[in-house]
Amino acid sequence: MICEILSVGTELLLGDILNTNTQYLNRRLAELGITVYFNTTVGDNPIRLKKALEIAFSRSDMVIATGGLGPTKDDLTKEVSAEFFDKKLILHEESLNRIKEFFEKRGLPLTEGNIKQAYIIEGSKVIPNDWGTAPGIIYDNNGKVLILLPGPPREMIPMFETYVVPYLLTLSSETIQSKVLRVCGLGESFMEERVKDLIENQTNPTIAPYAKEGEAILRITAKAKSKEEAEKLIEEVMRDIRKRLGDFIYGEGDVTLEEVVVKLLMEKGRTIAIAESCTGGMISSRIVNVPGVSKVFKEAIIAYSNEAKIKRLNVSEETLRKYGAVSKECALEMARNVALMSGADIGLSATGIAGPEGGTSNKPVGLVYLGLYMNGAENYKELKLSGDRNRIRLYITINALDFLRRHILNS
Repeated sequence: MICEILSVGTELLLGDILNTNTQYLNRRLAELGITVYFNTTVGDNPIRLKKALEIAFSRSDMVIATGGLGPTKDDLTKEVSAEFFDKKLILHEESLNRIKEFFEKRGLPLTEGNIKQAYIIEGSKVIPNDWGTAPGIIYDNNGKVLILLPGPPREMIPMFETYVVPYLLTLSSETIQSKVLRVCGLGESFMEERVKDLIENQTNPTIAPYAKEGEAILRITAKAKSKEEAEKLIEEVMRDIRKRLGDFIYGEGDVTLEEVVVKLLMEKGRTIAIAESCTGGMISSRIVNVPGVSKVFKEAIIAYSNEAKIKRLNVSEETLRKYGAVSKECALEMARNVALMSGADIGLSATGIAGPEGGTSNKPVGLVYLGLYMNGAENYKELKLSGDRNRIRLYITINALDFLRRHILNS
């Protein structure tokens, strides 16, 4: 089944609202094995909206439209859709009662616009809205399926998951399962090269590589008669991928890099302290995202200036004079001293030039050193990053966490 996502709203075209609905639906439909070839955005204009529906159904079996179901006059998705299919809009009493109850509980008056939301396309199936007022609609016109959902993500997402996904699963006699492998320390193109033959020869399961800031993702999707059969097919492919990518794979599913790091620290019974310069606390912030991290995280010191590095981290003046703050020598002292001063088993540090100023021919913007002190041993990593200040700081943070992960894993 080929699906097209149609986003309705002039505010989307003006850039006033970020269209996260399309991103979400693209991902979920891929997981469900439904092909999406086109994403279309159209404003609140009945002529252009009708034309968009005409084009979409000329090339797709199903259209999922979000937005334009609100109470105002420019919310016209239902009205235009009914006209497109030459169907009437009829009042859905149950939806009307839900809307009335919604407003009564809040002590608010019911307007004509709100009553308008209770109308549905003749012959359609209602998608209840337990998170707002506008119901959604599923309308099957001789195999051409239109699904209408509200625009606000807080309504659209739970309605899709609760009511639309079960409906979509009935359209196929087979089940579709997906698993995700998360990769760090290896760019998308390098990752893809290592599994290129698997991708080129794929049939079932399929393998799809994706890029995300600082990491890469492989989604393996299988179709089978049962969930167990699909998962078995996926596992066979994942075993092969794990052999090729090794410890570049840091996790599966929705797990984050910091969650993996904290779990390893807990499993190994190690504590950590962090010394940051150019990242300004970003590494520590990621670590403390994880519940229960207080069991392993001692403290963090942000020592941005040379004076702070000397005063707070006991970095020697000679090291700074001879090698500079952006050096492996400084990074190693920062890591060692923050561990010893805090009594932590592990010290992690980052020092570098995030830009846009401060770089030289010898030490350009993006030059970064990570330091690690663990079990009395010291290691460092040099990074040469590019991009704006925020991107460089983000990539330092991701690299630092992955640097830490690998050493804990192999210790």
